[in-house]
Amino acid sequence: MDDGRHCFWAGVRDCSPLLVGMAPFGLICGAVCVNAGMPVWAALGFSTIIFAGASQLAAVQLMADHASLAVVVLTGLVINARFLMYSASIAPHFRGTPPARKGLIAYLLTDQAYALSIARFGRGGDGLSERILYFLGVALTVWTCFCATAWAGAVLGAFIPPSWDLGFAIPLTFIAVVVPAIRDRPTVLAAAAAGTTAVLASGLPYNLGLLVGAVTGILTGYLAERRLNRG
Repeated sequence: MDDGRHCFWAGVRDCSPLLVGMAPFGLICGAVCVNAGMPVWAALGFSTIIFAGASQLAAVQLMADHASLAVVVLTGLVINARFLMYSASIAPHFRGTPPARKGLIAYLLTDQAYALSIARFGRGGDGLSERILYFLGVALTVWTCFCATAWAGAVLGAFIPPSWDLGFAIPLTFIAVVVPAIRDRPTVLAAAAAGTTAVLASGLPYNLGLLVGAVTGILTGYLAERRLNRG
């Protein structure tokens, strides 16, 4: 039990530096919902149920532009398609977990929780219960920060001056997650290919540039690692 608590608090500790960027992200999500015409309770529910800031921002923008329901849903699915890849990658580390707990893990899966957890799991040494508790330490910290700041953003959104430009914190959050995971040639090539492709494809409709960049990065990393292993 002591080892389990240690793993949980290790997750909280490892995730804490990322909250500097997560807090403004949550504020933005809550404020955007209210500014789009949602009441505070709906904005809070929106952030809690979806719990995916990037797709939430895109969906709210599309709804504000009076896009059809099909376009809103499709955009959200495309942006969140990366979680299918995250799930396939992290699932072997949770083999044997009861279904109800797997459901909780799936709901709490985020970019931050995936990146930090997969980095720790790759080092080995933890049993199933320790891996679950470490993941929950990271994921629950992210969830609490995001939901609390989204609520604050929804309440205070009308009073945040545009000159603050809190949007700068969004890319900083993802940079802080990605950079520690770039440790060898395949990951460098994958990151470079994904980033370049996403930028070049940013003009594609329905935010498809993000998905194209992700797939390109995965294929590049896979081929580079395969060639390295052959060598």
